[in-house]
Amino acid sequence: MVLEVAILNIKNGLTSEFEASFKEASLIIETMKGYIHHELKKCIENPDQYILLVKWETLEDHEEGFRKSKEYQNWKKLLHHFYEPFPEVLHYS
Repeated sequence: MVLEVAILNIKNGLTSEFEASFKEASLIIETMKGYIHHELKKCIENPDQYILLVKWETLEDHEEGFRKSKEYQNWKKLLHHFYEPFPEVLHYS
């Protein structure tokens, strides 16, 4: 199992829209090969910040399977315009 971790800083004033888009995007990622589980948590101290935790069976399921899929293009359209700056994504075993 691999844990994907990303700190998401959302542009000021867009958290409600981000959360709505994330609910839609969740339906995409949940269908991907190797996906196990995900959590999105809002920061208490900084309400424009979230942490995204995604469990994958393998690193390749995320990096190759998801990120190179047509479904990822929809994920990007739904979410990437909310980030400032664009998040670093790290993986843990």
